[in-house]
Order: sequence, then structure tokens, then C-alpha cells
Amino acid sequence: MTALRRHRKLTAIWASEPGWKGWTSSVNHSDLGRMFLVTAFFFFLVGGILAMLIRAQLATPHSAFVDAGAFAQFFTMHGTIMMFLFAIPTFEGLAIYLLPKMLGTRDLAFPRLTAYGYWCYAFGGSMLLIALVLGIAPDGGWFMYPPLTGPLHSPGINTDFWLIGITFVEISAICAAVELTVSILKYRAPGMSLDKMPIFAWYALVTALMILTGFPPLILGSVLLEVERAFGWPFFQADLGGDSLLWQHLFWLFGHPEVYIIFLPAAGVISTIIPVMARTTLLGYGWIVASAVALAFLSFGLWVHHMFTTGIPLMGLAFFSAASTLVAVPTGVQVFAWIGTLWKGRPELHLPMLHILGFFFTFVIGGLTGVMVAVVPFDWQAHDTAFITAHLHYVLFGGFVFPILAGIYYWLPLFTGRKRFFRLGEMAFGLIFVGFHGTFLAMHWVGLMGQRRRIETYDAETGWGVINLISSISSFVMAIGLAMVLVDVLIHAFVAVRGGRNPWKAGTLEWASMSPPPAYNFASLPHVVSRDPFHADPGLPNRLAKGEGYLGDPMASRRETLTVDIATGRPDFMVIYPGNTRLPIVMAAVTGLFFLSILLKLFLLTPLALAGVAALALVWVWRLGAQIDAGPQDAGRGAILPLAGETTKSPGWWGTVFLLAANGTFFGSLLFGYAFLWTVAPGWPPAEWLTPSLAELGIGIAAALSAALAMRFAIRSNCRSARPMTALVAAFGATVIAILTFAMLLSRVPPPDGHAYAATLCVLCAYALAHALLVSLMLSFVIARVLRGYTSAARAAELHIVSLWTDYLAVITVLILLAAHLPGMFA
Repeated sequence: MTALRRHRKLTAIWASEPGWKGWTSSVNHSDLGRMFLVTAFFFFLVGGILAMLIRAQLATPHSAFVDAGAFAQFFTMHGTIMMFLFAIPTFEGLAIYLLPKMLGTRDLAFPRLTAYGYWCYAFGGSMLLIALVLGIAPDGGWFMYPPLTGPLHSPGINTDFWLIGITFVEISAICAAVELTVSILKYRAPGMSLDKMPIFAWYALVTALMILTGFPPLILGSVLLEVERAFGWPFFQADLGGDSLLWQHLFWLFGHPEVYIIFLPAAGVISTIIPVMARTTLLGYGWIVASAVALAFLSFGLWVHHMFTTGIPLMGLAFFSAASTLVAVPTGVQVFAWIGTLWKGRPELHLPMLHILGFFFTFVIGGLTGVMVAVVPFDWQAHDTAFITAHLHYVLFGGFVFPILAGIYYWLPLFTGRKRFFRLGEMAFGLIFVGFHGTFLAMHWVGLMGQRRRIETYDAETGWGVINLISSISSFVMAIGLAMVLVDVLIHAFVAVRGGRNPWKAGTLEWASMSPPPAYNFASLPHVVSRDPFHADPGLPNRLAKGEGYLGDPMASRRETLTVDIATGRPDFMVIYPGNTRLPIVMAAVTGLFFLSILLKLFLLTPLALAGVAALALVWVWRLGAQIDAGPQDAGRGAILPLAGETTKSPGWWGTVFLLAANGTFFGSLLFGYAFLWTVAPGWPPAEWLTPSLAELGIGIAAALSAALAMRFAIRSNCRSARPMTALVAAFGATVIAILTFAMLLSRVPPPDGHAYAATLCVLCAYALAHALLVSLMLSFVIARVLRGYTSAARAAELHIVSLWTDYLAVITVLILLAAHLPGMFA
């Protein structure tokens, strides 16, 4: 088969539908990555406009540009958009587009999950924009502190838009994190061991794992606050056993790692670009990886960094102050490694390098002010002033936007296949750099003079007027520079002339494909022997196009790729992807209907929407699998591999492991909240405890453990080629008993609107009941699959996935039943 015939055949297999239909049905990672990036930068444009409105209001004393209510909506939506709708989705879009190309594979692990995540992001973000247009946008700050956002002080729908819209958007983040984690660990070119992975993949892996463990606490906090607002359950009301500090703990358990979730992908961009611009290899690859991992771990021990003024005990202040200072060490290791790379190479001052130099100057200042606010006495003085706002922007704009602009200009030839035509980018960089520092250096100054943040006006006698005017003028200069970047990118994409492959002479695999890359990425998959495969084998693109790699002979209508052993990169099985479908957008729309029903208090619609999501999920998974054993497949280059569905640890199994990790973090945060209220909140103990029941406790634990044990018997029977129906039915029956146990327990809990104890106990029971219902649905599905012949001794992947869920149900059942009954026994 010639290279041209191979290209045409693969294009027919992998291509999306033409025109607008392709946007709604595509599951190709390149299409979805571009959609994420375009949508994220649209939100960046909206957030930038809101920033200009804020600076226009603050430019002069006693300004009447907007009133206090509109100003509150503007700064709340500015922070919300930049954090949730721009920064994280930009990382997701860049990683979704680039990682399969960098890793030498054809797509991500779960293409339909990527599409579902995108549409959840688009619909959730649209909800917030609609609220802004209608004048009912959130107005409690992007951190939404109770009690100001509780039902007493914010009775309107504004806060509900934030709580529900952000939770909807964060479904997208969890989907992307699961997708990226499994893809990086399993979906790589054969031979690409962990120590040969591109450095950007390491950063993306660490970031994805941080999302899985950092976002669930905020999701929990949003759920609890919305339940309090909708039903009056007092999680954050001190007079009824709640505590508003619980929200701060849950929020900053997410909020401080969020800063590093934003920074680390940008650092990955820098670590990728600097060696190319310096014409050398990256200095200290292993040290940089270790620093990124250390930064991730340390970031989860810093959340009280934002709560130094809330009355934390002095020992706690000392610990978190020391930890906040210590975080500068791994960051410094990375900065010195980048400087060392430049020192040993021959740097060339191309446009991406200009933005990286802007990053160095800006981020170091932001890091130094970060160390300043880590010192408790200084933080007590500067807390809640414009100094903190300026520090945040130095870290996030300097640490994210400058590197992302460098990445845009670096990978733009790959996206478009064109060369730059006009040279607007250099002028734009100058305006952005000067405008940014003029804006936020002045904000540091006025913050030290005492200006509070989140104020819409101030008196002329304060002496802040001239400084604020300088800051506002500089912000408009920065905005002009960013607008010029947009114009430059559009000219590049639609006007510039065609360019050659790999204009930067980089060594990573994304440049070994055509520019722009085809839908299938690689005509055949490479075997990697070096960290820079393109440098090690300059003829690699031609050999891959000729089909000399793995999977070089495409089968009709099958989207194929390989997975590898996590550590060694040895090929272990073959994956066949599903084709284009509109199921993700439909499922995202029904998911949105669920959130809208809660927002509009149409609670009769809520169970119908949930049933719709469950039905679509069953359709989603029913289409997978086969009713016959396909056996080992020829993958090329002498590799004979089983199909993914004929293994015990399929991609779905790995995805379930990481999804349950996020789920477990959510549950752990819920137990933390229960213990926090118990030990810290005023108004404890409650007037009425749950009446303990040894029978209920024993039956519930026995049922959940029996379900997990029965699933193991089912797997063992299936391995012996015996039908596992008896064990599956037993597992289903045990799960039904667990459901009845939790339903009975829920009916005996004291009224949840009377005290935070009862409210928290109701949430714990509802959490367990929901998971028991989910496991029963999964078991029903597996029983149907067994009856229809979708399982065999080889095709056992679905049994192992459901076994993970029954094990998880057993763990949470034991913990929740003990948490419910033991207090009453000892009271």
C-alpha cells in the first residue's frame, strides 16, 4: 500500500463529519482540543472586558460608571471566568490537542468522554454568561464565602448560578483529568518508557492527578451550600451547629492547589520550548519531574495560607507559614534548571522566547510577594487589600498567560501549517508587558497604602486616585496588546502562506506528523528509543507514512491504536475506538437539564433528568464490546496483542480507578466536614442523636461486604468458563439489602433542618444510597450482558470494573454506618 492510499484510507476512517455537523458529533481529540481552546479564549475575552469595566470604575474617586451591585457582579464573574472558564480549560484544550501527538498515538483513551466533558464545559459556562446578560450573575466573589452567600444574606438566584454552573463545569474538569491520566500512563508509542516521556506529558500527568484530588472538595462545598440554600439544611449556620469556616476549608483545599494546577501546565510549556529555543537538551530532566511532583504534594498542605486571619491556633499558623515558604524550593529548582538550559545552549530570541523572558521577570516577582504573604505578621497587614490582588495576578498572569502565549506562537505552525505573515506579535508583547506591570505594580503600591479589594469607590482624600488612574490606563494598554495577539493569530490562521514541517527543528513527536496533523495523527505508530525521537531519527516521518511502524495496515472502519505497559513502554494490547456520535452532546444536554431543574427549583424534573442520564449511560456502554472472542491481533513489527476488551485491566478499568480516586476524595472531604463540625463548630452536641441499631449496622455492613465478595466469586467462575450468573444475582441481592438499609437509616435521621449534625448525616446516607443504587444498576447491566453473550473467560473486563465499584461501596458503607451509629452509642 502506498503512502497516499494509506493516508486516504485512514482519513476516511478517522475524519469527522464536514461542516457544523462535525462539531456536534466529533470525538477526535484534535477537533475537541481546538474547540476547548477557542471556547476558553472566548471566555478570556469576556473576562478581560469585565476587567476593563472594573478598572474604569476604579480609575477615579467617587466614580459613577457602575453601581455597587453591577460592580459586585463584574468582579465575581471576572474571577470566576478567569479561574474556571479560561485557565483550566485552556490547559485541557492544549493537552487534549497535543498529548496524543507528543506520545505517538492516535487519540486519547476515552474519546467520547472528552466530547462529553467539552459540552458540559460549554453548557455550564453558557449558564453563567446568560446570568451576566440578564443582570442576575453571581455577586458574592469568586470564593463565595458564607454566610454572605447563604439564604439569609443572598436570597436571590445569583449565588445559585455560581454554585450550579461551576459544579456543571467541574464535571468537565474531572472527565478531562481521568482522560489525560489514563492516556499518559497507557496510550504511548511502544518503547516510550516513563523516563522517555516528553516533559510536557509529566506536567500534564501531575496536573491531572491534582485535579482529581483538588476539585472534589469544592464540588462538595458547592453541593452543601446549594442544599442549604434550597432546603435550609444548616451546614454553615453557626446558630444551628454549622460553621462558615467549613466552606473556607473546603474551598481552599481546592483553591490553593488550583494555583499550581494553573502554573504546572505553563511550566510544562516552558520546559518544552526553552530547549528548542536554546538548541540544546533540557538540563535536569529528572530534577524537574521530581520538583513538579513535590510541588503538587506541597500545594495540598497550604490551604490555610489563605486563612491566617480567621483565628487559626498559633501552632497551625506556624506550620502553614513554614509550608508556604517551603513551596518556593521546588519552584526555584525548576527556574534554575531553565536558566541552566539557556546557559548551556545558544538561545535564539524568537517570539515564543520573548514571552518566556516576560514570564521569568513577572513570575519571580510574584513568587517573592508570595513568600511575603506566607509570613503571618505581614499577611495580617496585607490581607484583603489590593496587594493580594496584585500578587495573585503576578502569579497567574505571569505564571500562566505569558507561557500560554509563548505556547500559542510555538505550536501555531503545527495547528495551521502556515508561517507568520505580519509581525504584530513583537509589538503586542511589548504592550502586554508594559501594560501588565504598570497595572499591577501600581496595585501593589495602593494595596500597601490600605486600599481594600472588592470596593467599588473610594474618597479622594485617601491619596489613591493618581495610582489607580495609572493602573487603569496601563490595563487598557495591556488589553490593546492582547487584542493585537488575537488579530495576529487570525491573520496567521487564514492569510499567512504555507510553511514547512517542524520550523523550530524540535525533537518531539508532534512535529513528526504533517502540519496541520491529519485526523489519525500517524499513519503507523513509531517505536521510541530516545527522549527526542525526531532528533534520533530524522527520517522518522517518511518511514511512518510508509507504514513501517505499528498498525501500518489499517483495517476497514476500525479506529485502532496500542496501549503500553506503564513503566517500560512495552506494547500490551490493542484498542478499537468507537466512531463519531452525538451521544456526548445529548448526554451533556440532559445533564444540564438536571442542573437547571435544581437552579429553577423544578424538583419534579430532577429525577426524570437523572433517569435520562442513566439511560444514556447504559446506551453509551452497551455499544462497546463483542459477542465473540476475537483473539490476539497482528499489530505490526512482529507484535501479536489481545484486544483491550479481552484483558482484565482494560482502559475502562484504569479510568474507573482514577474516577474512584476523585470520588474517594469527595467522600473523604465529606468525612472531614463531619469531623470539623463535630470538633470546632459551636452549638454541639446536638439536642437529638440518631438512635443506634446494632441490627441495622450489622445487616448493612454484611450486605455490602457480601456484594463485594460475590463479585469475586463471579470473576472466578467466569475465569473457569462457567456462567457467573449465580454470583452476580447474589451480589445484586446483597446490594438491594444495602439500599433498603440506607433508606431505613435515612428515614430515622432527625429533621435535617434543625441541626448540622442531622443535615450532615442525611448527606452521608444519601451518598451511600446513591452509590448502592448505582452499583445495583451496574450489576443489572452486567447480568444482561452475560445473558446476551458479551462475556467469556477472555471478555471479562466489565466484571472487573463492576468489582471495583462493589469494593468501593463496601468501604463507604462500613465507614458511613459506623459514623452514623457510634455517636449515639457513646453519647
